[in-house]
Amino acid sequence: MSIQHYVHHIDPVILHLGPIQLRWYGLMYVIGFMIAAYFFKKLIEKKFFQVKVEEVDSLVTILILFMFLGARVFYIAIYNIDYYLENPLDVLAVWKGGLSFHGALVGLLAGGYYFSKTRNVPWTQVMDVVALGGCQGLFFGRIGNFINGELYGRTTDSWIGIIFPDGGPFPRHPSQLYEAFLEGFVLFLLLWWLFKRVSKYGQLASIFVIGYGLFRFIVEFFREPDAQLGYYFNYFTMGQILCVAMIVGGGLAYVYLAKNGTKISRTV
Repeated sequence: MSIQHYVHHIDPVILHLGPIQLRWYGLMYVIGFMIAAYFFKKLIEKKFFQVKVEEVDSLVTILILFMFLGARVFYIAIYNIDYYLENPLDVLAVWKGGLSFHGALVGLLAGGYYFSKTRNVPWTQVMDVVALGGCQGLFFGRIGNFINGELYGRTTDSWIGIIFPDGGPFPRHPSQLYEAFLEGFVLFLLLWWLFKRVSKYGQLASIFVIGYGLFRFIVEFFREPDAQLGYYFNYFTMGQILCVAMIVGGGLAYVYLAKNGTKISRTV
């Protein structure tokens, strides 16, 4: 008996307003940041995040700007530098795609550092807050990738395979949904379970980096690698190499902060 695979046919555009398009992808990120802002405010109520509630909007704005800049620069420099050297005007053509989560993470770290210095709060405290609220952005962002029919997985004969418009006639792993579940849901539950169990600021952020690196490394075995990069050592993708660096870096940060970090202040 042959398997009938689902054919992806979701329109990425919600509404056309003349030349302006309202897209699901953008809406997913808006929802993610709105939920993150809610969690930021709850962490202020618990005395975990020691800033005024009015500062939350500023934090969200800073994170969006730095995240986007980091994601774009990192993608250009690491994933597709040759193309952009030949087509420099496309550096600004973000509507064609080309964002890197690893670069977004660097941007978040930089944005968090900028916020901490301008508001006189520990950087590690800010990054813990971003980690606790940021998983929602990962979840909804990957759902947006799925709706767009992009970042699909490798071909598969299993029942879970989906035929994507740009992925050829063969069913592929919906790796965007794997990432949404692991990075956006499982990691979210893990961090909030650990919220009352860690004692130093920065440990939660370190666990986030380790957890994301581990989950992304696993999903990369199902995700289609970037065509211009392919495989390294005939087996690993660039994403996996960067994830190993994240896991090592996050682990070292956790050990250091467990001994030298600032003790957490919070209410139950």
